[in-house]
Amino acid sequence: MNHTIKSKYFQRLNTFQQEIIPVLQQEVGNFSPKLERLIHTLEWARIEKFVDDKPLGFGRPGNDRGVLAHAFLAKAILGIPTTVGLVERLSVDKTLRRICGFPLWRKIPTESTFSRAFAEFARTRLGERVHEALVKEALGGHIVGHISRDATAIEAREKPAPRGKVKKIKHRRGRPLKGDVREVKVSKLEKQLGQTLEEMLAEISTECDHGTKSNAQGYKNSWNGYKLHLDTADCGIPVSVVITSASVHDSQVAIPLALITEQRVTHCYDLMDAAYCSNIIREHSKSMGHVAIIDHNPRGGEKIDFCPAQKQRYKERTQAKRSNGRLKDEFGARHLRVKGPVKAMSHLMFGVVALTADQIFRLVT
Repeated sequence: MNHTIKSKYFQRLNTFQQEIIPVLQQEVGNFSPKLERLIHTLEWARIEKFVDDKPLGFGRPGNDRGVLAHAFLAKAILGIPTTVGLVERLSVDKTLRRICGFPLWRKIPTESTFSRAFAEFARTRLGERVHEALVKEALGGHIVGHISRDATAIEAREKPAPRGKVKKIKHRRGRPLKGDVREVKVSKLEKQLGQTLEEMLAEISTECDHGTKSNAQGYKNSWNGYKLHLDTADCGIPVSVVITSASVHDSQVAIPLALITEQRVTHCYDLMDAAYCSNIIREHSKSMGHVAIIDHNPRGGEKIDFCPAQKQRYKERTQAKRSNGRLKDEFGARHLRVKGPVKAMSHLMFGVVALTADQIFRLVT
């Protein structure tokens, strides 16, 4: 469904193509398709408005944080894996420097300056704030048909965190003695039903560790790193994003993702694969006024197939696979070179912002 076409988008697009693009072409000449994609992304995202660029007081003037944020978006779109490569590309490519906003008469900031700026962006959750604003502007006030939920592996060049040993309390076998109170086991999904969104996210592990996930062909893939959980709308726009440890099961993030998505868009159907097959998730989706279409996991029993109408709607879930693939192939999700969940999330969010802006531009044009 196409719910993002608005008159103001057409006005911005016409102004951009008729006024800004010709001026840039006269100044720097023609640019490649990827640089043109970068120009459109910077125009739709307007990330500089979300950067806290306050003057530092006396001394040497600091570098413009908005321009540095433009450079990190360029890094995601152009597929540059490292910050060193980004600095080298900016040093030799005057067109890219001009598009990002670096003055041609000044030297490009050093790698350490970029690293400090990136740490600041990660700490202030710049990418997440920009993405949330983009989604609310594009889809807010409209009804989205389907939300496709999925997770994808993110490999990291980081040593997995050691797993803490859980001490198991041993009880004598048989009937408990008089006065012996045994703790009732509650599943994580049941526990989430009585928690707030902040409490859920706080209890989900985000450290780098080892994970295993079955692919579409049924083969198991293992990796060290993280797992990125996405809710994607029909039109291909990522609505909400959560990063966790690689070992976290997909179903543990279903309810938090649903709550985040509910704050941003209004939708009708939740589409999930067999990893989310749980009556708790179904009932939670129903309580929010949605229809959950979840592939049945037989768990050794007999598989229950979709009815013809559900089977047709479930095909919309390819948008989630397409978003995951584009993030990795086009927007730098395969090139994670930072350590720690906060910086990893910031790196991935620059790619998510670029993907969101690119999808909005495709829908308008």
